[in-house]
Formats: sequence, C-alpha cells, structure tokens
Amino acid sequence: MTDRIYRLGCDIGGTFTDFVLLDETTGAIRTNKCLTTPRDPAEAVRSGIKELETRIPGCIKGMEEIIHGTTLVINAIIERKGARTGLITSKGFRDVLELGREIRYAPYDIFAEFPQPLISRELRQEVEERIRSDGSILKPLNMDEARRVIKNLLDKGVESIAVCLLNSFENPEHEYRIKKMIQEEAPDLFVSISYEVLPQIREYERTSTTATNAYVKPLTGRYLAGLEKSLNSIGFSGNLFIMLSSGSITSVATAAEFPVRIIESGPTAAVISGQFYSRLFNIPDMFCFDMGGTTAKSCLIQRGTAGVVPQFEVGRVQRFMKGSGLTIQVPVVDLMEIGAGGGSTAKISKMGTLQVGPESSGADPGPICYGRGGTAPCVTDADLLLGYLDADYFLGGEMRLDKEGARQGIEEQIAGPLGISYLQAVWGIHDLINETMAGAAKTHIAEKGGNPEVVTVTAFGGAGPVHAYGLAKKLGAGKVLIPPNAGVASALGFFTAPRAFDLVRSHKVPLSSVDLAEAEAVFQDLERQGVKNLKAEEKPRDISFERSLDMRFIGQDSETNVPLPQQPFDGYQQTDIRNRFDRVYKELFGRTYPEAPVEFVNFRVRAHLPKRPLQLQKIATGTREPAEAVKGTRPAYSALARDFITYTVYDRYMLFPGMRFQGPAIIEERESTLVAGEDARISVDEYGFLWMEIM
Repeated sequence: MTDRIYRLGCDIGGTFTDFVLLDETTGAIRTNKCLTTPRDPAEAVRSGIKELETRIPGCIKGMEEIIHGTTLVINAIIERKGARTGLITSKGFRDVLELGREIRYAPYDIFAEFPQPLISRELRQEVEERIRSDGSILKPLNMDEARRVIKNLLDKGVESIAVCLLNSFENPEHEYRIKKMIQEEAPDLFVSISYEVLPQIREYERTSTTATNAYVKPLTGRYLAGLEKSLNSIGFSGNLFIMLSSGSITSVATAAEFPVRIIESGPTAAVISGQFYSRLFNIPDMFCFDMGGTTAKSCLIQRGTAGVVPQFEVGRVQRFMKGSGLTIQVPVVDLMEIGAGGGSTAKISKMGTLQVGPESSGADPGPICYGRGGTAPCVTDADLLLGYLDADYFLGGEMRLDKEGARQGIEEQIAGPLGISYLQAVWGIHDLINETMAGAAKTHIAEKGGNPEVVTVTAFGGAGPVHAYGLAKKLGAGKVLIPPNAGVASALGFFTAPRAFDLVRSHKVPLSSVDLAEAEAVFQDLERQGVKNLKAEEKPRDISFERSLDMRFIGQDSETNVPLPQQPFDGYQQTDIRNRFDRVYKELFGRTYPEAPVEFVNFRVRAHLPKRPLQLQKIATGTREPAEAVKGTRPAYSALARDFITYTVYDRYMLFPGMRFQGPAIIEERESTLVAGEDARISVDEYGFLWMEIM
C-alpha cells in the first residue's frame, strides 16, 4: 500500500476536525471526522490521522502532502489569546489603532462599543523620524531613541514587536534599521515590520494589519512547529501546506512568517470546493453555504469564480455590524458569516424572545445531546428532536446522542420560560436559525448583483445539509446541490486550491508622469518576492505571474483594479494603460470620465505554481434496486404539514447514478444528513452528487 500516493486535507473547525484522504492513483476518497481538541488542536489532527491509518494501513507513509486549514489565528484574536505585543511607530501616530477611520458604525447608538486594540497604549511607543510620501527622508531616524524604545518594550515583557512607520511602503530604510536593532537586542523575539507584512498606503489599515500579524505570530509559530513535530512522530515525512485566506495554499514557513494571511484559513476551503463544483457543472450562480458546529458562512460564486476582497474585519463587537471589528487588509475570499452553527445555543433574550447564537457550545462540552456535560440547548439538540438526526447513527454510530437529555433541556430552558409548547420551542429553534441565515443570505446575494431565486444552493458541513432545504425555501431557490461526503466536503477544496501567493506594494504616481521603467522595476521586485515565497514549498517548478494595478481618478478615495497581460510594463504606452482603466471602470459603473486624470496607487502580483487537477471518482452503477437503498422510515417534523409525518430514510452509500425519488426523505451518510420535504425531488448523478429540486 505504501507505493500509493496520498494527499490529505485537514480542516480544524470550532467543533469538529475534518479529514479527506485522496488516493491519487485511483481517485478514491476516504473521510474521517473527530471532535476538535481546543486546548491542543494538533492532538485532534494526530488522532484523526491515526484513525485513518487503522482503516488504510500504510497511508501515513504514503502521504505526499497534508494541506491544512485552521481557525487557530482568528480564535486567538477573538478570544484575545495572542502574545503580549509592542508597537513602534512614527512620532504622532501612537493612537492610530484607536482612532481608526474615526467612523461610528452605529451613528445613532450612543452606547456603541468599539473593539479594544490588540496592543495596549502603554506598549505603543514612538520614535523620531519622518519619511516623505515620495520616499525621501525628511528627518533621519533617531537611533539612540529607537534603542531606548526597544529596551523599554523588552523591560515590559513583550514577546513580539510590530514596526509601522509613516510612508515606509515607499522607503523601508528606517523599519529595517529598527528590525536589525531588535534582533541584536533580543534575537529570539518575534518581529513584524509593515514593509514585509503590508507595504501599502493607508496608515490605519497598515498599522492594524501589522499589529495583528505580530500579535498572533508567536502562537502560530509554536503551533505550526508543534504540528510538524507531532506529524513526524507518527511517521509523516511529506510536505505540510497551509490554506491562505485568499483561497490558495502556501508553505508552513510562509504561514508562520505572515499568520495574518491565514485568519480565514478554515472557512475558505468550502468556497474553493464550491468554486470547483460550479465550474464542473457549469453553474452560473452558486450560493455556497457551509454550516458547521460553530458558525455558518457563505459566498456567492458567479461564473465559476469566488470573489476575493482586499480587506475584512475580525473580532466584531456586533457580530453582523460592519465597522465594529478590527480591520485587516490582506486578500481574502469574500465570505460572509450568515448565522450560527449546530452547536450554537438557544436562550431567552433580554426582550423575552427566543434567540439562537451567536454563542456556541463548541466541541467541549458541546450540545446537550452529546452527553459531554453541555447544559445549554443547541441547534443540534433541536434537529435531533425534530427527527432529522438519528441518535444511533451520528458520526456513523461512533457517537450516540442523548435524545431525552436534549428534550429535557429545551423544555426547562426554552418552552417553560416562554410559555409555549415543547414542539413550538423545538421547531422555533430550527426555523429561527434558517430565517436568520436566509435574511443575511439575501442581503449578501443582492450586494453582489445576484438573484436568490435563481441561485443553486450547495451545502457543506455537518449541519449544512440538514438546513439546506429550509434555507432554500426561504430564499425562493429551486435547486440544491449536496456533494458526496458533505459533512467534510469543504476539506476537498484543499485539493483544488492553487499554490499561490499575492503581493502588493503602494507606489502613488500620476499616469501622466509615471516612469514606466521604474514601474516595471516595482513589478519585478514583487515577482522576486513571490518566487522566494513559493520556492520554499516544494521542488522548484515553473512559476507564473499575474499582474494588475489599483488605479483611480486623482482625488478619488477608492481604487479600481485593472488586470494587465503578462508583458514588460515598460513596453506599454500611457494611452494603452488609460484605455484599459476606462474599459474596466465603464464596465463596473456604466460610464467613465476620459478628461479626468488618473493615478497609480497599488501594484499587485499573484505568483503561482502549476495547478494539480482533481479528478472525481464516479460511483458504481451496479444492478441494485432503489428499495435496497432504503434503511427504513421514521417520524420527522414537516414544515408544510406542521406536524410529524413519516419520512423515508435512505443510505447514501447505496444510492446509484440515475436514481430518483420523491420527498419526504432523509438521506444519511456518516458525517451529515440531508433532509428533503414533501415538495422536493432528489436525483443522483454519476459522481454521487445529490440534486434536489423544490417544486
């Protein structure tokens, strides 16, 4: 068995850790799922891989690579469990982390809270220096003062230091001098300078991103080093890659140096899977919906492409309120958190109404029905009591659910206090989370110019297929796609993700006075950095580049990204570049302004290695009868009948291509369960995907 080549995708979620093992010689896929170990996430990774080894002897030695996604970084920010971090900045800019953009996200709420900076004021120090916006030095760095500041921060016990000086994206000389001094004073201290993390215009965003990188760098470095050591201890000798928030993958060394790039590492995998399916089946508008144990996230995939945005927020004080979080300026797949997960708790709000989430029971202790000490009713408890889940077949029967405990918890904590029936409470929890997700999803789809009634909903995660039918009904969407192994299908996205790295550098100059040779030198410098990041991953391959410019009308506040063909920049004429900008701008906004001058703001390069195509394995046709796939029947709640009715229960592993059947139906597989109402028709394709049409 060891002569086979395996690739493993591993996604650590808030509740479960998912594994997908791909045999590249046959295309066969094997899966596993185990509870996340919050105190040491590497423990769940190690134990889950060892479980796979017991089923497929020799698979560990045969693993060519492991591709890993994790929520470790974002959790450290939200829970404020990062390192004690210092900031060194230019004199007069000490408070930029608190001032931000000076915008109130809720202008009429006088009690509106703002997120606390990751670095407290006493650990933010200033140095005398000044660089002009063109990169020339106005005031040299005061070296003696810089040494005193470093010494002061070391005396305060910092583990990591962020350095962010004014206009350093045009000239990093002073930042590099401070970095060298820190390394001389404390060689083992973690250092992040803005020129390496984000050499980009806009002081608040650059400072916030650099500070965040420094804050999580020690934790991420220790975790990744420990993970590598843990994997080596069980016999793994292949390559370990990490999923970036932008949807590509990179080396452990790069991820450890720039952990701010992996904040959305885990949730991104589902979107990359959805993007692959959208292209495979030529679906123009796909609403990718990933509902796990802790959260539900979504992304609208249009024409086979998931949008990537240059900025996002983490650690919001108000979960769904834009502007209430910490701003991070790195490329990230355009994800939206639309609701809670299976472990999200139900409670009575201050207004005396039912509320679900955002708090979650997580993996430890988990919902009441897990029998691990959880006392708060959760979405999974309600799904079990509605008949959608089989207490004896959760995780393929590895975990037996406590139905009576879940019932008692909901009766005592929800139904009783609200003065409603037990059934109203249970259905209310399930339906409320669907309503919450549908409302957020409609907004997300509309913002992208889509129509919720024509999208194809594709559901991932352990709870996704359970809620897909209800969500689609509320959206008005008529089609739902459920991939094989839906409970861990997001991890399949690791195998379709490109090995790539995005780089950006600000160089603000009007088009009319640009030095094209100087601009070409900026692109070449970015490409050299891209090669450096990618070569560390594996054996050298041909690296290709994609170039683009962020341009805007002079005086405008926002930029428009203009893709460029792969050719030397100094071979362009200024009119060629202007024509490209006008075409893109007109396509986006309906008109352009040829008489208005434009300027360059950011130079962007994506460096990437050749893609490794993924071939899905077709399921066996066989000569089975549809009745052979029926496991039996059980009563479950119907939204149409407003009562329990009889659902036919199917074994997904016994379904075959071309099979069709009518709801009400429950289709079970090891990691997830699909619920289909009476007005749904299900068909099975050659790859084992379930296509649900809602009439």
